[in-house]
Amino acid sequence: MEKLKYDLVVVGGGLSGLMTAHEVANAGYRVAVISKVFPTRSHSACAEGGIAAYMEGNSDPSDSPDFMVYDTVKGGDYLVDQDAAEVLSYKSGEIVKLLESWGALFNRQPDGRVALRYFGGQTYPRTRFVGDKTGMALLHTTYERVSGLNADFYSEWFTLDLLVSDRRVSGVVAMDMKSMNPVTFVSKAVVLATGGNGMLYQHTTNSYINTGDGYAMALRAGAALKDPEFVQFHPTALYPSDILISEAARGEGGILRNNKGERFMTKYAPNKLDLAPRDVVSRAILTEVAQGRGFEGGYVHLDLTHLGEKYIKERLSLAVEAGKAFAGVDPVKEPLPVRPAQHYYMGGIDVNITGANPDLPGLFSAGEAACVSVHGANRLGSNSLLETLVFGRETGQAIVKFLKEANEPSAPEGAEKALDEAYSYTKRESGVHFGEIMKDLRKTMWDDVGVFRDEERLKRAVSKITDLRKNAVGMYVTDRSTTYNTEFFNALELRNMLDQALVIASTALNRTESRGAHYRLDYPKRDDKQWLKHTLAYLRGNTVEIGYKPVKITRWMPEERVY
Repeated sequence: MEKLKYDLVVVGGGLSGLMTAHEVANAGYRVAVISKVFPTRSHSACAEGGIAAYMEGNSDPSDSPDFMVYDTVKGGDYLVDQDAAEVLSYKSGEIVKLLESWGALFNRQPDGRVALRYFGGQTYPRTRFVGDKTGMALLHTTYERVSGLNADFYSEWFTLDLLVSDRRVSGVVAMDMKSMNPVTFVSKAVVLATGGNGMLYQHTTNSYINTGDGYAMALRAGAALKDPEFVQFHPTALYPSDILISEAARGEGGILRNNKGERFMTKYAPNKLDLAPRDVVSRAILTEVAQGRGFEGGYVHLDLTHLGEKYIKERLSLAVEAGKAFAGVDPVKEPLPVRPAQHYYMGGIDVNITGANPDLPGLFSAGEAACVSVHGANRLGSNSLLETLVFGRETGQAIVKFLKEANEPSAPEGAEKALDEAYSYTKRESGVHFGEIMKDLRKTMWDDVGVFRDEERLKRAVSKITDLRKNAVGMYVTDRSTTYNTEFFNALELRNMLDQALVIASTALNRTESRGAHYRLDYPKRDDKQWLKHTLAYLRGNTVEIGYKPVKITRWMPEERVY
């Protein structure tokens, strides 16, 4: 097998991976960026509404970095590590200024300052935006910046596994998706910046590439996932396609209405109304539907009509395009049909505020793949783009320090084994087709590990996923081609999805309280005495081993979370 040598391998070409690569390559080190898709097609492009930032002289006069920290901590239902939230807040303004200096064209206020809008859970408006295409704009800007540095891009390559030798990371084994040729990448450090795992769910706003490969690779290498039970559901996915209707729609004044035309959020969040945090709004929508006040099919209306055609088309052009193309609705004239769908993963690879994993020296993670934890039990809208850039930069700077002192790794171990395991899925000609297993998995996660959870459903999910993992050992694919064999890679993604699913369902069953996006009907209250702690989950074969880590509290003590 061919071997390539780099100082750093970044797995993932989205914003967090690119920002990490920028810092390390800019310091003179050789960097490889491996991505399943061309970097500008990464899921970061799908972040529409904006990036949160406190900017001195360019914010609400009453706002402050501490208000931003408080909103983040409260929004995360006090499971947020507050030192991480402070880094996020206090460095937010400089990150936006940096991207602006690189060429990002943010919307402006009449006086020329960067424009801002409200997002859910914010005390004051602080979300900066490029219409409703913010992620796309920032991704292209960052990619252009990195592409001029000492970084080699391996686009349309699939990373099979981390390689470990002498109890430290020594590289990865990856495969060119076009030629199917495997390559061993030897490196002193690896960053998993592989994004989220929305494809675990039957209904998701995520791209098809979001199969959480990094989480599974970390688990197989012996690292822990932190807080894996916390999955975010976005309240306004377009019915029936589940395409995201950005929170910007409500930030600009959109109103959620039931089948009686009532603004029902007055009952669930009388102060924040439609701009309550996403977990609160998602539960409210499903409650309205369950009690007969939704529309047939299980959705409610998002009404923008009162905003006026010019304003809607200027600020929310994607919502107009999506409504017309995928629901046959013109939001200028009639309400959009929306329902909750999986959107984001608060859990992730256990790392500290420098992006370093404590289990495996040389392993780092950033962005949605990582759990710093800056989002706790529920992420506030527009904090995700900010996290990718702030902690992508923090991680890159930490890696530069690591590389100055790190020795060359021993020869990587396990590359041939990883390849043999991957090919085992294509050698069978009968059994269970991987597509059937994937369909069952996604339905199980949606039905039993969704917005509302209880012991019965979670036990059923753990049992079902365990059976699916056993069945997957004998699954097969029909495609035998050796060029862009998408079935082959889909089957490997399914293997990754099954590993994560078992961890998510098991830890959700274990946490006997409700906190943020983890809502237990049988334990509807938050229990700080027993559960103000992070979950750490390791996957040992078919067993999920669960431990805990304290939440870092600096100044903000837990209080009742009301909106």
